Amino acid sequence: MNDFDVNSVLSQMRAMRAEAQGVQASGAAGIGAVQEGAQAGGSDFATLLRNSIDSVNEAQQTSKSLQESFVRGDSDVGLEQVMIATQKASLSFAAMKSVHGKLLEAYNEIKRMQV
Repeated sequence: MNDFDVNSVLSQMRAMRAEAQGVQASGAAGIGAVQEGAQAGGSDFATLLRNSIDSVNEAQQTSKSLQESFVRGDSDVGLEQVMIATQKASLSFAAMKSVHGKLLEAYNEIKRMQV
């Protein structure tokens, strides 16, 4: 790898870090919007959950298609794109598993409540 490639990868990593920090900030804002929507009765929980699952699925499908393109030798797909897409898919799936665990915890706690 020459200096140009290293600098290119570093600049891409910095851009992704800035994007991820923006996603975290917008994620916190998104939670507030969901809570406001739920209070106003405008947001359906099932729809929100379905959209989240669909976005995780989309990230995994994108990762898979980039991996297949890279293996076929497509010159438009670089290794860094494949690795980034794979990590995004992995993180989104891990987050979904975490939310699933929290939802089960909350459900079980509600089940244990005395009426």
